[in-house]
Amino acid sequence: MLEPAQAFNKNDMPIRDQILRVIQVKEQTLSFRDRVSSIHDLLSARSDTPVRRAGLDLLDARAEEIVLDIGFGGGESLVALAKAVGPKGMVFGIELSAEMVELARKNLAKASLLERARLRRGNAIRLPYQNETMDAVFVSFTLEQFDTSGIQKVLHECKRVLCPGGRIVVVSVSQNTKGRSLLGVLRWAHELLPNLPNCRPILVQPALERAGFNITTALKRPRWIPVEITLGFKQ
Repeated sequence: MLEPAQAFNKNDMPIRDQILRVIQVKEQTLSFRDRVSSIHDLLSARSDTPVRRAGLDLLDARAEEIVLDIGFGGGESLVALAKAVGPKGMVFGIELSAEMVELARKNLAKASLLERARLRRGNAIRLPYQNETMDAVFVSFTLEQFDTSGIQKVLHECKRVLCPGGRIVVVSVSQNTKGRSLLGVLRWAHELLPNLPNCRPILVQPALERAGFNITTALKRPRWIPVEITLGFKQ
């Protein structure tokens, strides 16, 4: 088990528990995602793909399930999920960037899987889906782009749309590390380059627990910055 988070008080918290604030506003995040959409697949191939696939393996989407992918980017995870749920299943996806939505549609079409996916542009703070309609939710390198209060709003929305006993996997840059110097570097990188949202580490497991999820697995994966892959179930 990972260590629980302490109450958020930036003045007296140890550095490993200080959650960095989101510096850029939503419009800046949207602009950045639109700009990188044309090279997204190339950028993520070496950086994000291995840990994203580990997250998909942990989610273990199955035939005939209905799965939601939040912040799907170029659609690599959508393709994998669409294959897993089969012709009788369905994958829903929500993404802030219209450019990313179009890129994902093209990638799904190339894989002849577009009919198994329903994509839309939107903000995960208010998911446009009915209560208890999803068997599983996948969130990869997206949750850290929300400010602290926004993280909880997104997770509560995930819990709302999940069926009883439904599961969620979050892949995120992790604040849970013993490396004080590393967190200092991440803080410097986040403040210097706010348009690189994946530089911001968060406490994944405590956030999921506060939202009411039962955590069964929390994995760490090496990357140039620490990544946490966490599986939780709706109680």
